[in-house]
Amino acid sequence: MLKNITIGQYYAGDSLIHKLDPRTKFVITLAFIIFIFFIKTYLGYLALAAFMAITILLSSVPFIYILRGLKPLIAFILLTFIINVFFTSGETVVFRLWFITITWEGLNLAIFMALRLVFLLVCTSILTLTTPPTALTDGLESLMMPLTKINFPAHELAMMMTIALRFIPTLMDEADKIIKAQTARGADFTTGSLANRAKNIIPILIPLFVSAFRRAGELANAMESRCYRGGEGRTHLKQLKVSSIDYMAYGLSAMFVVGIIVGGF
Repeated sequence: MLKNITIGQYYAGDSLIHKLDPRTKFVITLAFIIFIFFIKTYLGYLALAAFMAITILLSSVPFIYILRGLKPLIAFILLTFIINVFFTSGETVVFRLWFITITWEGLNLAIFMALRLVFLLVCTSILTLTTPPTALTDGLESLMMPLTKINFPAHELAMMMTIALRFIPTLMDEADKIIKAQTARGADFTTGSLANRAKNIIPILIPLFVSAFRRAGELANAMESRCYRGGEGRTHLKQLKVSSIDYMAYGLSAMFVVGIIVGGF
């Protein structure tokens, strides 16, 4: 499962999506995340799936790589689906057995919620897989820069979010090494009762937390030794520029949204 986590990882490439300005990808991703919750028909989600598929093709990221990132969250998606099926009331009964009642309205809402979660994960995965961590920081900081007039810590917040994303795959690799080391020492994480398996996680969590604090300390020392003082007066090696590809991406995304709205999806 740890190997299937793709959040925070960068898939190097030279595709059209990779070449987009990070601010463009942030704005379009945020707009689509909001827009997903306004689609009320299956045809609308089918059109959104086609748009996502075209985006993945343009990004040159393998479909299997995207699907692999969904595996660790399948249990959460199924749990959300089950909760909405059994706890949503409605008028049209599809199935009834004793106290269990499944309605068409609950089933419909459960499918929509599951689809929304999948599309949310795909959107964010495409963003992180096609954008280097440094570009994520620069893009976030640039978008939040107007808020600095009200003393909003734009640079610090962008830096913390990027470091958190960057540390996810690093900590997952560290956890995988610890699990293999503990397994070689006779630890069993797959059999036994739930209480025993939960107890066996402790030898993983303790060294993982120690490693995380150690890495955080090393990062802080490295930033301090390089005289890092935050965003004030800081220059960038690569300046962000909006190109014709970005305007094209804005235009195509806007056309898709308008088409969905006009089509009544």
